[in-house]
Amino acid sequence: MNRVMISKHLSGASGGFELSVDLELQSGKIHTLFGRSGEGKSSLLRMIAGLLQPDSGRIVIDGEVWFDSAAGINLPPQQRRVGFVFQDYALFPHMSVEQNLRFALDDPRHKEPVDELLHVTELWALRTKKPHELSGGQRQRVALARALIRKPKILLLDEPLSALDHAMRLKLQEELLRLQERFNATALLVSHDIGEVYKLSHHVFEVAHGALRRSGSAHEVFATQRLSGKFRFSGEVLCIEKSDILYVVNVLVGHDVVRVVANAREIEGLHVGQKVLLSSKAFNPLIVSLE
Repeated sequence: MNRVMISKHLSGASGGFELSVDLELQSGKIHTLFGRSGEGKSSLLRMIAGLLQPDSGRIVIDGEVWFDSAAGINLPPQQRRVGFVFQDYALFPHMSVEQNLRFALDDPRHKEPVDELLHVTELWALRTKKPHELSGGQRQRVALARALIRKPKILLLDEPLSALDHAMRLKLQEELLRLQERFNATALLVSHDIGEVYKLSHHVFEVAHGALRRSGSAHEVFATQRLSGKFRFSGEVLCIEKSDILYVVNVLVGHDVVRVVANAREIEGLHVGQKVLLSSKAFNPLIVSLE
């Protein structure tokens, strides 16, 4: 059982507000907190990790009570099996890749889990390098490996890929999915990128004004039901679904997800993350690759 039911008064750019949410997290799945900046999403991750105390509520992860205001329970961060990945990597600059991973272990003398993760994340050849000698994508891969090395009960991801360019972001999204599946990690991600949310999330929580606005699959939360007239817009392919003899292509256009029906010929060569052009004649959208 994983449940986060908390309330906390927070201060934002427009003044104080009450963050009050009740989330149930499925074990072994990626969940995403989506919403505008300043809604308390990062603060919620910090409360789960024990870095910020809620005013009231209960946090239960993998059946273990980490916080219960009524019972007076508030485990310190070091007693919570949490893996935390930040946007700015938060690596120790004076330590090598291998030393950064060892530092995260309860007993740094244990070499086996470090060697395993270095191989799994394809960092073995870089194990003696310091963070300043690595690219942004490599540093984020080290941060992810460090978060996973203690086999956390929950993996917290605070916009971990937002500082990377588009191509590296797509690559690291695939890496994150691969590692999450390999370690069967329960994860909670903060992201403002709808394409990223669509690709990574098993379940999405949309937070607005400190409360849960909508929840469900990425399609249920984001897909638009608006009818389209004549238009020409560029967008990004989020996913391609088979439907009987036809296909449904979900395309991110701005902040909207547009669903386009296509045949086998039209989707030939299309892939997730590809830039495409949508055009319409008489309410019949056409999809054309831009690459």
